[in-house]
Amino acid sequence: MQPACDSSARNAKRQVSSSPLRSALWLLGLILLLQPGGVLAQSSAKAGQEKSKESATSRLRIEVTAGDPAEPVENASVYVRYEVERKLAKDRKVEQNWKTNREGVIKVPGVPRGKVLVQVIAQGWKTFGQWYDIDQEEQTIKIRLQKPPRWY
Repeated sequence: MQPACDSSARNAKRQVSSSPLRSALWLLGLILLLQPGGVLAQSSAKAGQEKSKESATSRLRIEVTAGDPAEPVENASVYVRYEVERKLAKDRKVEQNWKTNREGVIKVPGVPRGKVLVQVIAQGWKTFGQWYDIDQEEQTIKIRLQKPPRWY
């Protein structure tokens, strides 16, 4: 069995060695309590950035028609191409392939605002391709296909 003075000396050493850690934690807690606006402002700024990212996308509605009475083109392949900007790496090129429904319409969600290439390929019609500037939250693009040139 050890004497009582030995255990009290050990406890004193423990208290002395843990006091810088305690004071540092106490100081950190005091700083956080005195400046809660800074922490909240950072979290609200992050939330604002997330909202701006969400609003930076658009929903496209593409209507494909062809012929003299402008009838809808069913089952046409529509390619939507755009670039997604990245901060640390090269911009990523995205290509989406869609098919039109019986009304000749497709809806493309989540397209970033900016330049978008829309290409349409339909059997029996001339291939179409054009760049569009997307600047609204919901945008409708009307495409009218032409007859192919006649081969002799």
